[in-house]
Amino acid sequence: MSQILETPIQEELSVGTSRWMTLIFNNTHTPYEAVVQILIIATHCTEEEAAIETWEAHHFGKASVHFGSEVECQQVAEIINTIGVRTEVCKEWDES
Repeated sequence: MSQILETPIQEELSVGTSRWMTLIFNNTHTPYEAVVQILIIATHCTEEEAAIETWEAHHFGKASVHFGSEVECQQVAEIINTIGVRTEVCKEWDES
């Protein structure tokens, strides 16, 4: 009996398709729990993940909260910005 072998298709990365990330920055005016809740809404993550990311921002000054396309990361940032948390969207890796 013969077997048919399939060759996996590998997608090549083309220019402009690198992953992006949304960062949040700590501040002194937004309540901790409000940040946890907005992260759940914006990124569809679990409460545990949102709490970890909020803790990281609180203790280290910033935290990566979402990875995806540039457009997707911008959308996440816009939602987070609604509660007064500063965000930044940048490439996941510096390609210089």
